[in-house]
Amino acid sequence: MKVILFVNPKKNSARNLGNQITSELCSLNIASDVFSFTEESEFTVKESYDVAITLGGDGTVLSAARAMSPLNTPVFPVNFGTFGFIAGVRPVEWREVFDNWLCGKASLSRRLMLEVTVEREGMQVFHGCCLNDALISSSGIKKIINLKVSCWQTGKEAVFKLGSYRSDGLIISTPTGSTAYSAAAGGPIVDPELEAMIFTPICPFIITHRPMVLSADETVIIEVEEKQQSGVLLTLDGQVTEKMKKGDKIFIKKAPYSCKLIASGRRGFYRALRTKLSWVGETEIQSVKIADKEGQKRKP
Repeated sequence: MKVILFVNPKKNSARNLGNQITSELCSLNIASDVFSFTEESEFTVKESYDVAITLGGDGTVLSAARAMSPLNTPVFPVNFGTFGFIAGVRPVEWREVFDNWLCGKASLSRRLMLEVTVEREGMQVFHGCCLNDALISSSGIKKIINLKVSCWQTGKEAVFKLGSYRSDGLIISTPTGSTAYSAAAGGPIVDPELEAMIFTPICPFIITHRPMVLSADETVIIEVEEKQQSGVLLTLDGQVTEKMKKGDKIFIKKAPYSCKLIASGRRGFYRALRTKLSWVGETEIQSVKIADKEGQKRKP
């Protein structure tokens, strides 16, 4: 067995736990490699791993998911972040959950990922994937961008048009990413294990352009209109960017693989919603915090 650790070097506690984990894995005769994740770095897989352990926030999970999910490698997300909508394993319980995974007892949450390609004059110039969302936005002073949007359903010949959008941008998110930028722009929060795409305009010029939930069988086609003045950026998971040109077409569809998250299922997702978004009273929030602290005290 071989494990890779994605560690956020900006978090001292994550680095310290990373050292502890590598030591304990060594005692179990499990080989490990460490990759220090930053927002500017992108990991390229050079060999196979049985599991990827992430030590950081949700951003660290996103980086690992893009690198490891195409290889069918599950992600073990230990949360050192603020929200933890994706990373569901607390640092104090990593060994217990890891042992459960080794015994086949840990839950596995399968999350839809998106495959994104860009065509320019009939040629593919970009290919990537994302776990949270794909954002099309302006890179210049003029924030409004002009995009044509249409959909094509897999196995069907007809392409139907959604229309032309003048807005500050468009977000195509997965259910996992529905709590991120899409929610901030007014999009719905969707159960993370559903298969759907959330289409959310950002500050649309026409107020009737509303967010929509689309079937995961659709391919969303977004074309940068010729009248577009400022530059346009495609951003995946808030981490990978690509410059667009007039006439470029962006194809967004369900990826042929999913992100497998260990011990980060629906229960943890809804717990994060209740506590982080203050869907419960202050007394209940304090009760959750006290319970978490008591649980940490009981851990060896």
